Amino acid sequence: MSDVMPVVFVHGLRLSGACWQQQARLARGPVAAPDLPGHGARRGERFTLDGAVDAVVEAIDEVGGRAVLLGHSLGGYVSIATAARHPERVASLVGAGCSLVPSTVLRGGFRFARRGLARTSDDGASFSAWMLRRVLPAEVAEPVIAAGIASEVIPDVMAAAGGMDPLADLARYPGRVLLLNGRHDHFRLGERRFLAACREGALQVVPGAGHYLPLNRGEVCARVVERVVSGVAG
Repeated sequence: MSDVMPVVFVHGLRLSGACWQQQARLARGPVAAPDLPGHGARRGERFTLDGAVDAVVEAIDEVGGRAVLLGHSLGGYVSIATAARHPERVASLVGAGCSLVPSTVLRGGFRFARRGLARTSDDGASFSAWMLRRVLPAEVAEPVIAAGIASEVIPDVMAAAGGMDPLADLARYPGRVLLLNGRHDHFRLGERRFLAACREGALQVVPGAGHYLPLNRGEVCARVVERVVSGVAG
């Protein structure tokens, strides 16, 4: 059995655990990449924050009961909540593209986008696939597209986001937190507030990168993970 601290990767909205295949290839130790409720193999299930946290905890238990968490976008908010509720299971936390409080305006924007996708003949699947192929390497985009892009989950996620309090959750978590943001990511607009909420926090902003930093800057993400894992006691 590997003596390297496991890593659990948590995907963003509409994607699935399939988006982390590149990081699984680059990792030096055990990894898990669960599907959140309503996504991937769990499409059709209702998304709730409690259910999402449970999915992450199950993945942590599968790799030994304690792990580094790296969550992207929605997965970042879920990871923050998991760390606050189960700090003994989270050796360290990396939140990528999740340094913005999910306000009413932000949630409304996603609901508006959902209505647009729902008007298309295939629920936006073709457009979403086209977009992902433009912004992600094939190693990431093709498995995500094959697993299915869960646009129908947006209303449930936005309802759950209304009850999220990531700043309070960060304040509750006693471990190390790294906020990892692309320079051009609009989800970094609250990063200073998020950093101030952490008991032991750090911020890394990657020049030239956007919201999909962990997925289209794979080598950068892998180096971050390696650095975080090497700084965690087993």
